[in-house]
Amino acid sequence: MIKRYALLLLAILFCATSTYAQTTGDVTGKITMVSGQPFASASVSIVQLAKTTLSDEHGNYALRNLQPGTYQLKIQVLGAAEQDLQVTVVAGQATTANYQFTKENISALQEVTVTGNTNKFSKKESVYIAKLPLKNLENPQVYNSVSKELIQEQMVVDLGSVGKDIPGAGIPTVANQGRVTFHSRGFEVEPNGRNGVAGTAFSVIDPANLERIEALKGPSATLFGNSVSSSYGGFVNRVTKKPYNGFGGEVAYYGGSWNLNRLTLDINTPVNADRTALFRLNGATTYQKSFQDQSFSNTLSLAPSFSYQITDRLSLLLDVEFGQAKATSVVRFNPYAGSNKTQTILDTEFPYKKTFLSNDLPYQTQMVNIFAQLNYKISGNWTSQTIISRARSNINGYITALTGIKNTGTPKPGAKDSLIRPQVIVGSTSFTATDVQQNFIGDFKIGHFRNRIVAGLDYYGNYNDFDRVTVNTSTVNFIKPSPKYVVNKFRVDSLTTSGTLRKETNRDNTYSAYASDVFNITDQLNAMVSLRVDHYQYLGNYNITTGVTGGGIGTSGSQAGPFGQTALSPKMGLVYEPVKDHLSFFGNYLNGFFNHSGTAKDGSIFKPEHGNQVEFGVKGDVLDHKLVGTISLYNINVADVLRTDPTDANYQIQDGTQRSKGLEVDLTANPFPGLNLVAGYAYNDIKFTKGDPSVQGLRPALSGPGTTVNFWASYRMLAGDLKGLGIGFGGDYGSKSYQTNTQTSKLIIPAYTMLDASLFYDQPRYRIGFKVDNLTSEKAWSERLTPQAPATFIGSLALKF
Repeated sequence: MIKRYALLLLAILFCATSTYAQTTGDVTGKITMVSGQPFASASVSIVQLAKTTLSDEHGNYALRNLQPGTYQLKIQVLGAAEQDLQVTVVAGQATTANYQFTKENISALQEVTVTGNTNKFSKKESVYIAKLPLKNLENPQVYNSVSKELIQEQMVVDLGSVGKDIPGAGIPTVANQGRVTFHSRGFEVEPNGRNGVAGTAFSVIDPANLERIEALKGPSATLFGNSVSSSYGGFVNRVTKKPYNGFGGEVAYYGGSWNLNRLTLDINTPVNADRTALFRLNGATTYQKSFQDQSFSNTLSLAPSFSYQITDRLSLLLDVEFGQAKATSVVRFNPYAGSNKTQTILDTEFPYKKTFLSNDLPYQTQMVNIFAQLNYKISGNWTSQTIISRARSNINGYITALTGIKNTGTPKPGAKDSLIRPQVIVGSTSFTATDVQQNFIGDFKIGHFRNRIVAGLDYYGNYNDFDRVTVNTSTVNFIKPSPKYVVNKFRVDSLTTSGTLRKETNRDNTYSAYASDVFNITDQLNAMVSLRVDHYQYLGNYNITTGVTGGGIGTSGSQAGPFGQTALSPKMGLVYEPVKDHLSFFGNYLNGFFNHSGTAKDGSIFKPEHGNQVEFGVKGDVLDHKLVGTISLYNINVADVLRTDPTDANYQIQDGTQRSKGLEVDLTANPFPGLNLVAGYAYNDIKFTKGDPSVQGLRPALSGPGTTVNFWASYRMLAGDLKGLGIGFGGDYGSKSYQTNTQTSKLIIPAYTMLDASLFYDQPRYRIGFKVDNLTSEKAWSERLTPQAPATFIGSLALKF
């Protein structure tokens, strides 16, 4: 009896489903780009039914169970005019409606999905570089892009290693909280940008959530502000992975030298039936010891993201970047500054594999970055973009450095300054930043002239909290240390009551307005004109112990307490494409600035320091995208630099200047199927043109190598029984650089050549890889004199689904 009722129920359900299917129809299709490649995440909707879906990573979409009739199908993409198609739904049938965008109705907003034998390492198009849709060849600014494909092939497990593929980046400096700093055009640059807005993190940033790294070259304050683009060399933007319309992902394990154990996770899935709500989760956890006698790092990263096409005009993107770490500080050696001699780090005989600090002196960090973006399609020509970014970093525990001091007694001829005193900062520090932006992005014509405009308002608020004490421990001769000498937690904690206390908070707010217009004079000639007005308000440094609000760390002269400054930052560029979409010549004028507090001896108030760049070059994208590259010459002049007043060392004067000039080359190529090449060259000449007599005419310390070369080549079998098997080889060269460089004292970091090699086997369901970094165990140091690891072996296994 039960079986009979069950069969009857199934028959009823089958008939109902069949009847429903026969009375309704579907609309399916594929959305493609100008090149014919699939366009992911295009909004496709039936206007009359208010029914919306998104195209998947293959460009396919489906709107199902529609009542028969004729409807308006609307296709919308941010940065392109909406497209309307008429479709007729027939009961029991699937109507096909494909659409391919043309050059006239789409800009370079899409994330290009590179497949097959194309130049897979070249992903130049970006929505962030100009804050509006603008192709690389149309953009007068130079930028490098390191794609996730290259990051994956090189088996990168830390953010610093991404710098190997950025011309001029050099060996990264790793700060005591795990924060990474690169070089660009003679200046230090931190990866403070995240999806085009502030994403500062005073902690480890795991590369597992990176879609790519974008390195903008030259002062970039006009569009991004001083708070994000805090270097005249440019700024580094981290583009995070976004949800896509489809189910997929992978789990990967990495193991290797120094007890490396790393697990990564990437899962993506639609949330609703219409596939308008999408979710993705990236995560990683890594534990590794060091080639040195002490030191370890244990990190965890989670990065969930959610996108929702609320209506055909309104979309929302939410993502979170969470990370925590427990690690010991990397070695930071500060040699004795009073030594009037020229020497290399090798001459000092500082030990390469010794830290002098115990593993029971770790720091702990926690980082949370929250990002929300709301896009509203006002019309076919205008889009509203509202962005809120909140970044918080906390550091607790022990931060260490090794400080050189003068040898006691009367030194023998040729004696080395071999005494160091480990210094430890104990306590907690927190950094919180809030960035709110409102942008209006337009693409329209006035007469026959095309205009692409972004106009925006920007608020950036910063709050810092310090509660820590600095402890100086006992000295040790690093050349002949006592076998039992090691600074440990017990020794440091016993000295905290006599240390130097820093217990204070400080805040600042920045209010900005900016606009940028790319004006097409002809189809092949365009001009970019941009301007930013920026008001900086420093709210003072509040000493919790004394209850006094003062000028804060780094102020000079007689001024104390809060102050405000207003700066204008212009940007101009010209691009001519003699061969449209394949070759362009460009020139630019870029500006950056820094705010300075305090007054000179005569009472005059300091103004913002400015850096201006002039650059000319050529960009190419030829041979069906098989060769993509940029060659440029630049000159950066920095004015209004503070320096010590020669008449009174208690004050500063604002008349210092610097000049940085050089040549950069960036190339990616796919000479024949299976072979992919990445190469870069950077030459930089930077010096003080007006400064203190001790450094006048010299290259600044900590400015990195004057010449760098980077190269990576990989070949993958594309057919046969060994399809998917590949090899990679490359390396980085850097000329000598300086940790100290004055007229009387120089500490030289020698030139280096570090070579890497990899072997991999990539299949649809799994990937196996093996990599060796620094094949020859070259001895090399960062600008903080942190020794780099010798030959390091990494193996990985990834399962895809």
